[in-house]
Amino acid sequence: MKATQSVLQVFQSRKMAALLLLGFASGLPLFLTSKTLQAWMTVEGVDLKSIGLFSLVGLPYSLKFLWSPILDRFIPPFLGRRRGWLILTQGALLLAIGAMALQNPAQALQLLALNALIIAFFSATQDIAFDAYRTDVLETHEMGAGAAVAVLGYRIALLITGSLALILADRIPWPTVYLLLAVLMAIGMVTALWAPEPVLRDRPPDSLADAVRLPFIEFFQRLGAVRGALILVFIVLYKLGDALVNNMSTPFLLKTGFTQTDIGAIQGGMGLLATIVGVLAGGAVLSKLGINRSLWIFGGLQAVSNLAYLGLSQVGKDYSFMVVAINIENFCAGLGTAAFVAFLMSLCNQRFSATQFALLSSLMAVSRDILVAPAGGIVEATGWPLFFTLSLVAALPGLLLLPVFAPWNAKVEAVNANGEDGDD
Repeated sequence: MKATQSVLQVFQSRKMAALLLLGFASGLPLFLTSKTLQAWMTVEGVDLKSIGLFSLVGLPYSLKFLWSPILDRFIPPFLGRRRGWLILTQGALLLAIGAMALQNPAQALQLLALNALIIAFFSATQDIAFDAYRTDVLETHEMGAGAAVAVLGYRIALLITGSLALILADRIPWPTVYLLLAVLMAIGMVTALWAPEPVLRDRPPDSLADAVRLPFIEFFQRLGAVRGALILVFIVLYKLGDALVNNMSTPFLLKTGFTQTDIGAIQGGMGLLATIVGVLAGGAVLSKLGINRSLWIFGGLQAVSNLAYLGLSQVGKDYSFMVVAINIENFCAGLGTAAFVAFLMSLCNQRFSATQFALLSSLMAVSRDILVAPAGGIVEATGWPLFFTLSLVAALPGLLLLPVFAPWNAKVEAVNANGEDGDD
């Protein structure tokens, strides 16, 4: 009974409520420059090649490690080291998302791209600040609950921007939809004002040079130059096949004949719930199998699940098949994400977790935002069935790297960030 009450007290704390709402604010901008924006561009008649290239506006997510040391080194003159950066980025996001209401994809594609790029930059910076806040504010016994609550808030935001936004767009103009979503950023700003400021246990780096230099030196000294470099390549490639499908899934469904409401309800709603279930199931299985074997199994399922979209491209406009395809692909993607995030966390030294995690998650975003840029052109050249087949092939290089640092039969994982051996 006392143990149950203790758990409930953790989840009911002001700290957890803040993480839920800040997680929501962190997730809000992502789809507004990717899936949701793709839907707006598709209905406005923008060609597939341009839509595919728009994934490049997500470049800041891949490069955020370049300026993450600034957030470790400098403290804003108000609200403290973490909350100060949060409210600065959230205020900028409110204005930038609101400015999307002034855009017209059919007439001024370059202005739209610039606006989306600005959103992505401040969103990536907010992610750095939020990851650092979450790391600093949680005690050891709160880590599990804090991570779960933050992910829940993030996924709720994706549900709104990926599902509700598309349903609203069938009833009101897209500029109005973006204006309404911009207002929701105020939730994060109010929360940043109200949230507890983390206790500053370690002083910031003495110089910006130290904030930049030390995390990189420690990473490669611990893992070795060759092995560390191969791990970075693996991070880029592991979810490439899944990223190709995600980049073109919304245009594909629209071109197949499904409405924005269909996509919002099934892909944005049901599919996102399938992803959440996949992440939770992956986490449960991972605790039994370990990180190594989970990377193998979940990576394989993640790749094969792309065949569900291949089947839909052959069948055409079939609602039952659409539901099955979306749920299979999203569930398997959730499994892969569970293993992948656990792997990234295992690579970080707690002393430099903000900058190191920013580096690793930036590399993860490379496949999602940069390598998938030619996807629209590939579709136009090959057609949908061959494109989905190629997405399965694109998943293989990442899987082929697994034996190098995640052997199936390894009894003990690599040395963790604290320098101790640990079971996977």
